[in-house]
Amino acid sequence: MPNEAEYLASGGQVEIPSVESAMDPGQVLQMADGRAAVLSSRTGAAAGAAITPRTDGQFTMIKAAGFVGLNGGRAYWDFSANAVSFRKVSDRDFYLGRFVGDSESADTTCTVNLNVHEFGGYTIDLLRDAALSVPTGTVAAGGFGLPQPYGGALGLSLTATNEAQCIDLLSVDRVAIAANGIAEFIVRLAANGSTSAVDINVGVANGTSTTDADAIAEHVLFHIDGGALDVFAQSKDGTTTVAATDTTVNATAGSAVANRLEFWIDLRNPADVQLYVDGVNVLPVTVFRLDAGTGPIGLLVHLEKTSGTATAGPLYVDFAAVRTAQQ
Repeated sequence: MPNEAEYLASGGQVEIPSVESAMDPGQVLQMADGRAAVLSSRTGAAAGAAITPRTDGQFTMIKAAGFVGLNGGRAYWDFSANAVSFRKVSDRDFYLGRFVGDSESADTTCTVNLNVHEFGGYTIDLLRDAALSVPTGTVAAGGFGLPQPYGGALGLSLTATNEAQCIDLLSVDRVAIAANGIAEFIVRLAANGSTSAVDINVGVANGTSTTDADAIAEHVLFHIDGGALDVFAQSKDGTTTVAATDTTVNATAGSAVANRLEFWIDLRNPADVQLYVDGVNVLPVTVFRLDAGTGPIGLLVHLEKTSGTATAGPLYVDFAAVRTAQQ
């Protein structure tokens, strides 16, 4: 009688009986179950050979230049470039793991912890966990109102009704300012607002406002004025206020993958918060501060107009989460 189970290999090794083409030592590939793997053999493999690549462990990998990798951040394999990136596009790119340590923009290598939690590991996930949303204005079915689901994303919009309108999305759970948080957002701005009466804000805050995100007592926000595409950044902690400052990055309105903006807020030093747009450190000399704040802070997406018939959105929120660490 055969055993009910017979050991084949560790969970970090999965055999591929026959590879389609020759492989080099250290080559990165995607397994049939979607996981990333590395051929750790020193000799590579010929076409048709059986291989047992590793699907766990830390590896030094080729890194694409032009972006910063933050410790614990998401790492993807850029299939066409054969290098590590911070995001995937509509290609054969796949999730790789998490960056180990910070890597600079000019670095050509980085360390990746293979297959560590793609969407786990976040203390708060705005699309997974409880959130609050309060509309200011006339709510109408199919019109202005609570954020609308679009697949796994949420969309916030303002309509042409002649009135002040505001709609937000604020996480119920919060984290301490000193929790070494790194907040990550991925958004698409289908329409950035027909006039300057519109304000769009994405970031972290200790609360919300039914009319004006600038009035929130403690915040670090990326900000876009309606009728323009300049991405600004601002902060307030009850002692120091840094007014909206141009990051020199411009958004491109639209709903496609190419229109995604990825915002990171690095709170590991609350006395000098670092901000990133699409993996690039923006305004590194400007000192955004939260250290005088009392917190706790949550994730916030905020869309408002002061008056008139201006429209905006949808502002699609594809991802919004914060991860924290002991150090």
